[in-house]
Amino acid sequence: MIDRADAWHERAKAGWERHAEAVTVPASVVVEVCWLLGARAGSQAEQAFLGGIARGEWPVVALEAEDYARAAELTGIYADLPLGFVDASIVALAERLGADVVLTMDRRDFSVVRPRHVERFRLEP
Repeated sequence: MIDRADAWHERAKAGWERHAEAVTVPASVVVEVCWLLGARAGSQAEQAFLGGIARGEWPVVALEAEDYARAAELTGIYADLPLGFVDASIVALAERLGADVVLTMDRRDFSVVRPRHVERFRLEP
């Protein structure tokens, strides 16, 4: 979304704008976003992201014990993908919160995983 030269930029920006009011950031995603921002856009982008979290612009939801248990279960079920912890934690948190939309470019994992609460996720953008 921050890289205007990226092929997904416009789609990511539009998806964000459609769902900005309902965005919840799993705590497990924060480290991954910071790493990507630092590597691709520099430390100022990472600082801006963390500042937005501190100001409450993107609510961060902590994982609970049940989310870790479900993530462990999912990484076993989908070991052939392989489904990693961060993606599994997104699924677990979405199940707990009843969310059916996932903002992601990762079509591979999220189109295969079957959540408990809906037939499949609606992937945006």
